[in-house]
Amino acid sequence: LRKKLGICPVVKQIDTLAAEFPAETNYLYLTYSGTEHDVQLASESGRSNSDDDLLSRVQEQPMVTRDSSSIPRSRKESIIQASRVVVLGCGPYRIGSSVEFDWCSVSCIKTLRSLGHEAIVINCNPETVSTDFDESDRLYFEELSHETVLDIAELEQPAGVVVSVGGQTPNNLAMGLHKNGVKILGTSVEAIDTCENRFKFSQLCDSLRIDQPEWSEFTTVDEAFHFCKRAGFPALVRPSYVLSGAAMRVVASNEELERFLRTAAVVSRDYPVVISKYISGAKEVELDAIGRNGEIVNYAIAEHVENAGVHSGDASLLLPAQKLFVETHRRVKMMGQKLCRALKISGPFNIQFMCKENEVMVIECNL
Repeated sequence: LRKKLGICPVVKQIDTLAAEFPAETNYLYLTYSGTEHDVQLASESGRSNSDDDLLSRVQEQPMVTRDSSSIPRSRKESIIQASRVVVLGCGPYRIGSSVEFDWCSVSCIKTLRSLGHEAIVINCNPETVSTDFDESDRLYFEELSHETVLDIAELEQPAGVVVSVGGQTPNNLAMGLHKNGVKILGTSVEAIDTCENRFKFSQLCDSLRIDQPEWSEFTTVDEAFHFCKRAGFPALVRPSYVLSGAAMRVVASNEELERFLRTAAVVSRDYPVVISKYISGAKEVELDAIGRNGEIVNYAIAEHVENAGVHSGDASLLLPAQKLFVETHRRVKMMGQKLCRALKISGPFNIQFMCKENEVMVIECNL
């Protein structure tokens, strides 16, 4: 409705020179209090770079060692319409999303610029390194919402958007951006949805014969009680599309289960909640890896000091793992490769496992 009425934002620069000299910073923001853009935009020039050849170069081109800061500004202006890529940052820091995603964003930005592409960052957290003036070619100080990202994508017309380096917030935007015609670089949106939707992921593990605790989906509280009566406590409740598992909870009684479900508001018919049997005394192990077209190219296996059930953001991890059986290590890597191929992962991913006496079971996969 807004666009039909011609109500569209314009891009303005943040003046860091108090109007004494012409501002040339790449600090940008959207506003409805303006009549013209302060910078040249692809939507005005009529040029787009969404062709498949460019996308393949963004994903396949080998890394070079040239420092991005050494690219002259005139050179940057010459490539501004040639190869633009939007990188979504992590947004505000909070439990489950902190400086690790900023490090990932900055690494992605540096790599894109070193390859000669223009990196356009959308982030609203001034405490991140990704919002430093010299890290990206253009920086939008804006909220990470569907409306804002779609507006910027329409104005900049990038080759694609990177959602895999900002944590849960960009992941939640992936499906909506995809439905609106925005190209998501790296792992497909369908794969992201399969991992975020606990029911789809549990079904995938069953089809691949990957061990996981006994599980069931539910859309009502009564269904959850029925499962716990059959499988017994303790149980692990896993909502879909939540911040890095932050809303997961181990419950040990009907009272705890009811209190959690009533207060957390996690029951949704759009994204069913999965409840599974929790294995007491199990060790939690994480596989962090990089995939390329479904094949693992590099990985690391970390071991939690605390038993499974402590959120990764609060747990202490040992890297490399110190007390894992060789067979456990082998099974973790094997399961990781199975999921990588099934999801055709191209980019970073994390898989969490419960391990007890050489029995290895998957908890979740994060893309």
